[in-house]
Amino acid sequence: MAEAKQALRVWSRSDTAGLRFRAAVEADMPFLSRLYASTRFEELAATPWTEAQKAEFLGMQFQSQHAHYRKHYPEAHWLVVERAGQDIGRLYIERWPSQHRIIDIAFLPHHRRQGYGRALLSDLVDEAWLAGKSVSVHVEKNNPARRLYLGLGFAVVEDKGVYDLMACAPPGSGAG
Repeated sequence: MAEAKQALRVWSRSDTAGLRFRAAVEADMPFLSRLYASTRFEELAATPWTEAQKAEFLGMQFQSQHAHYRKHYPEAHWLVVERAGQDIGRLYIERWPSQHRIIDIAFLPHHRRQGYGRALLSDLVDEAWLAGKSVSVHVEKNNPARRLYLGLGFAVVEDKGVYDLMACAPPGSGAG
């Protein structure tokens, strides 16, 4: 808990961008499901499915992802990102002894490309580096945010097929 309190002190870029964070609760599930669906919109646009079929598929995929994350990241912080009193995104992060793992970060479409992701990721890197740790995240190879990660100093450390494991290590650590 002391580490988490220290972490909040270094989130200056997110604070300047007006971002606030709160623990996700059961009442946030509809928002989180809509947010997830928004990240898959382009992918499903080419399918011949009806809107109802797409919605049903995305609902099942969200529930599956949610269950997987909860099972494999039991100590994670499940955060809703707010700005100006509105829910605009999510940040799921687990702080391990060796590194901080970004499980998921996403913003609603009209809040993307506004600098919020850069602010948040820069703060997460600072937080980890202050603790002497790297930050890692799985990124789909075709994810447009990949350029942002590369620009912030993340590098591919492992090819996972559709995803790459990317990490940003403190200077001089020798880690990837």
